[in-house]
Amino acid sequence: MTEHTETILDANAVERTLRRMAGEIVEANGGTDNLIIVGIQRRGVQLADRIVALINASDGVTVPRGALDITLYRDDLQTIGPRPVVGATDIPGAIDGSTVVIVDDVLFTGRTIRAALDELADFGRPARIELAVLIDRGGRELPIQPDVVGRKVEARPGDRVDVLVEDLDGRSAVVLVSKRFE
Repeated sequence: MTEHTETILDANAVERTLRRMAGEIVEANGGTDNLIIVGIQRRGVQLADRIVALINASDGVTVPRGALDITLYRDDLQTIGPRPVVGATDIPGAIDGSTVVIVDDVLFTGRTIRAALDELADFGRPARIELAVLIDRGGRELPIQPDVVGRKVEARPGDRVDVLVEDLDGRSAVVLVSKRFE
């Protein structure tokens, strides 16, 4: 069995997609008042940073950006092992009455988003929570759907969709990794 890698989005396409997503977020909310963007650790945080930078540059505002680490809220925590690596959660101020946009790299089963919603509830009661994902690959196990989607990707069970970000991976891209029998 070998792995076949196909580039779905190169760096320029990722940038164009994030720019469009930033515009859709602002448009859907009638501006940036009471808007907070929160990325899910790991790559969702870097994508949230890019979206916030794009919104700030185009609208001349400063949108608060936060980070969620959902590790301890996962429903499969026991399978991770006895010492899970927990990253930083940082919520920029009170979220009560705000619109919180959760940003993640790939939406698959919906379980990561369920965990993010559980954790976010510990910080207050937003007026609205929206979901923005760079890639929606289908395969939901829970009734969770994104409000803003960068791209839908058809991926078979066993395939992997990897989002690469400059800060962590040295380049920006989205790749589909398929296992093939030869």
